[in-house]
Amino acid sequence: MKTNLPTAQRIRLALENDIVDGRFQPGDRIDPEAIAADYGCSRTPVREALQALEASGLLIVQPKRGTFVAKLGVTELMERFELMAEMEGFCARLACRRADDQDHARIQASLMACETAAHAGDSDRYYAENTEFHQAIYHAAHNAFLEVETLRLQAILQPYRRRQLQARGRVRTSLDEHRRIAHAIRDGDEAEAGRIMQDHVLIQGERFRDLVALLERFERRA
Repeated sequence: MKTNLPTAQRIRLALENDIVDGRFQPGDRIDPEAIAADYGCSRTPVREALQALEASGLLIVQPKRGTFVAKLGVTELMERFELMAEMEGFCARLACRRADDQDHARIQASLMACETAAHAGDSDRYYAENTEFHQAIYHAAHNAFLEVETLRLQAILQPYRRRQLQARGRVRTSLDEHRRIAHAIRDGDEAEAGRIMQDHVLIQGERFRDLVALLERFERRA
């Protein structure tokens, strides 16, 4: 059970969830003393947790300034989305060959959950179900190392992917792309599944400019 985990691991998981779910935003400062007080522990497990999150790319330690949620510049953001598109496209292609009945059921269930959230106009719920849809495909590739690395990069990009879903009409477009990806995987069409997934993840042109505008608008409000 989660409560039986070592304190450092519980702190790491909680902070990771807070970052991925948007409670901490890119650029926010993390207060180790406040965390230690919340958990009733010394600074040692907090330091261990922060070091693990720094190694994963979610946090950045700036000497004499403190620890901050990683904030990617425009070039860094584009580079990571380019890599993510390739990795997820590869997952989709492998899933076409390797997915079993349980994988197909999980993909279909997460797709239906995306449908429900989109039709309800609940972007926060759609964001959560969207994450599950992608993770179902990572797992269906049946390559444990690829799954771990893709999950790691997904966590780093989640705050930006969530922000992207706030662009007008993006949830509707995302859902349509999910349907096409699931259909291609079910049909075993590797080329189609990989192509659609790459286009789905890669943000370029107007979509990238929309994301940058959304991030700038959020920063002005902060």
